[in-house]
Amino acid sequence: MKKTIFAGFGGQGVLVMGYVFATAVMDDGKETTYLPAYGAEMRGGTANCTVAVSDEEIFSPVASSPDYAVIMNNPSMIKYESAVKPGGIIFLNSSLVSKELSRDDIIAIKVPASDIAKKLKNERISNMIMLGAFVEKTKITSLDSIMDALAENMKGKSASLIKLNRKGLDKGAEYVSEGA
Repeated sequence: MKKTIFAGFGGQGVLVMGYVFATAVMDDGKETTYLPAYGAEMRGGTANCTVAVSDEEIFSPVASSPDYAVIMNNPSMIKYESAVKPGGIIFLNSSLVSKELSRDDIIAIKVPASDIAKKLKNERISNMIMLGAFVEKTKITSLDSIMDALAENMKGKSASLIKLNRKGLDKGAEYVSEGA
């Protein structure tokens, strides 16, 4: 079983990242749970979700010791760094996370997602850039499965928006495969 926490501010697409990931792995035939949590403020408040993936039935969606964390801001880094299990990987949106790891038993993968998104002229796809980096590194699912899940969740949205999200996924995957 692999557990992942996705965390950041409301409005950063944190819950979308987790939901799309959970949908993709479920469509791949794996067992999965998705557990969202967010503050009452929504946009600007805290948001996180836990996704558990397994080949066997999952009895608890709680990730008290996740294998991975995808972190979009400093407060989430402060909150979840200590939760990641030893040997785990923490993916950081290094455009917004300035805090350095205080542990040496986990791996940090820094992706300047917000900066990459600005270059693509749409800051709202920083979540897809992070998701692309996460999927490329962990290989829990494929970018094509993520795109299928994204298309399923974006029914009725413009083709250009779906294309932009694919571009973000690809940029994140490319960044990690080039040695991030």
